[in-house]
Amino acid sequence: MIEGAETPTHAMALFRKKRSQEPLHPAKPDEARNRPIRREEIAMIADPRGQIAEQFRGLRNSVVALNPDGASRTVVVTSAVRGEGKTVSTINLAVALAELPGNEVLIVDADLHHPAIEDYLELPNRQGLADVLAGRCSLDAGIRPTAIEGVSVMGAGSLPENPTRLLGSDRMKVVLNQLKQRFSFVLIDTPEAMTISDASLIGGMADGILLVVRLGSTPRQYVEQTHNTLETLGGNVLGTCLTAAAVEDTARNYSRR
Repeated sequence: MIEGAETPTHAMALFRKKRSQEPLHPAKPDEARNRPIRREEIAMIADPRGQIAEQFRGLRNSVVALNPDGASRTVVVTSAVRGEGKTVSTINLAVALAELPGNEVLIVDADLHHPAIEDYLELPNRQGLADVLAGRCSLDAGIRPTAIEGVSVMGAGSLPENPTRLLGSDRMKVVLNQLKQRFSFVLIDTPEAMTISDASLIGGMADGILLVVRLGSTPRQYVEQTHNTLETLGGNVLGTCLTAAAVEDTARNYSRR
């Protein structure tokens, strides 16, 4: 288990805009870099001196401690069921990792069923992972630097009829290896693991898996079943990130002394 991973976060947005089915275009240069992040759920940006941000820094420190050689790492972020805060956790952890000198972090939206990374970053949907895997888009064109220094993003792209066929391909392994050569950490947001197999599929290719659990919401047996399934299928579960935990905000008071 990752120590210090009890990570509270704001409630997930109840409604998301419907994703357009029109063909996606490549991103324009610096398009994402010029869009500030304003969503309050991204505590590392909205309230960087608050308790939630400090919890994500603690999670970051635990992840870094598990990587003493400093090698580039791919980490899948998933949950047992939907609505546990995995996307918000992915973005906040990425920002926390990018605070460390020399780190370049990439967020990959590999949820080709219900992608949400671009929505939370308030970015237009552009060609991304699915297009790269299908050969419609180059790797460079699929990556966008964001307004957060050291954080880039690759959206889900054009949603395919059969996501598993793309995500389980040899091309996916090649893309992950290429991304490891360019980024210190690659955080991969995936669908919920109990109902969709993609998380366990990608988890077997990645260096580690972070399991997001919503306090008071996820039945314990679901968490245990998901953990066991991920490891049985070749994944390395690093630990859990607990969301929606009520923790007294002592960080802000301390920072004002």
